[in-house]
Amino acid sequence: MTKTERRGGLKNLRQRVHVILDGGGAERLTRIVHGALVCLVVLSVGSVVLESDPNFSIDYASLFIAIEYVAVGAFTVEYALRVWCAPEHPPYGHMSAFAARRAFMLSGAAIVDLLAILPFYLSFVVPPNLRVLIFLRLLRYFKLARYSPGMRSLLAVIDAERKALFAWLIILSGAVLFTSAAMHVAEHEAQPERFGSIPDAMWWSIVTITTVGYGDVTPVTLAGRLIAALTMVTGFVMLGLPVGILATAFAEEIHRREFVVTWSMVASVPLFKSLDASAIAEIMSCLRAHSAPSGTLIVRKGENAHSMYFIASGEVEIDLPQAPVRLGQGQFFGEVALLRKTRRSANVRAIEPTKLLVLDAFDLQMLTQRNPDVGRGIEEIAASRVEFAPKGGQGDIIAAELVERDATPPDAA
Repeated sequence: MTKTERRGGLKNLRQRVHVILDGGGAERLTRIVHGALVCLVVLSVGSVVLESDPNFSIDYASLFIAIEYVAVGAFTVEYALRVWCAPEHPPYGHMSAFAARRAFMLSGAAIVDLLAILPFYLSFVVPPNLRVLIFLRLLRYFKLARYSPGMRSLLAVIDAERKALFAWLIILSGAVLFTSAAMHVAEHEAQPERFGSIPDAMWWSIVTITTVGYGDVTPVTLAGRLIAALTMVTGFVMLGLPVGILATAFAEEIHRREFVVTWSMVASVPLFKSLDASAIAEIMSCLRAHSAPSGTLIVRKGENAHSMYFIASGEVEIDLPQAPVRLGQGQFFGEVALLRKTRRSANVRAIEPTKLLVLDAFDLQMLTQRNPDVGRGIEEIAASRVEFAPKGGQGDIIAAELVERDATPPDAA
């Protein structure tokens, strides 16, 4: 094997490892690796919590040690592989291998990965009963964000809205400052031990604005009670602001992800590949959602074909004469029904809870009437492709329609 071939093979291996670790595919190995790492995170964090109890620490000491060694070993290998694969990460693709690895090691996610294993190695040079090491071990919990799309979306939302959240924090700090100062002025003579200074009054202000209301410090003067009432109302308003900011931004983030996924599915259909962006957008506006519980018969053999289906999540099985075919997230079936009035040639059943996007032939017909260019484009594409012709009365579920593609939707973060 030549040096060039060895380098090519090493690069292919690096790309493969990167795809597995970053979840770039929906294959079984990726799911197994991510599932094992999540289990190790949960086990190691749980062992740290239980180890703090003297009874558990004594009775299960050997189990806790075994979990720690296995977890640290796995996390160390993971960290080393992520550093090695950093040049394959898209944000670092324009950098040299050294610069890409350095940039990755300075990223927030890599720092969390490093802190997840650092306490174990520090225990060899620092007394193992040091409380700070326990805290550092608990930082492994944040590794879960790497394997959870929902948590990644939430972190992306927080990052995108950081300016608005920082502005809210400034307003909240101002509210605490002014309400505590006002309460100091109103109550310092009646309760000098409670409101003798503005810093003393800040505890009451924080507790009141956050609507916790411990009741350990309360105003006794009329002016103090009026200020307290205003502070309570201010607290409700202040707490509602970040909730509204994050909820709206999170909904927009989910909508963007769904839009990208849906666009990718529609644009991947051979019938629609040559259409421009505006035409695909119009087709997307005609889609309707449909949920199919596990075992539901989605398409029945022999019935009239009237729709095509995009699989947003889940998996279906097509009972073809040769052998059953399974389709998963991001795939589609039934597009010939949009042009050919035929009967279904096979049953299609959901084998797990499945969410579908349905495009009815009637909706596409109305779309082509509103936009004749779209209709002409689709007809020209269909006429130029032999595989779209009906094959012996098979209907619309034919081999040409079972399009294999990457089942993982693109990441919009």
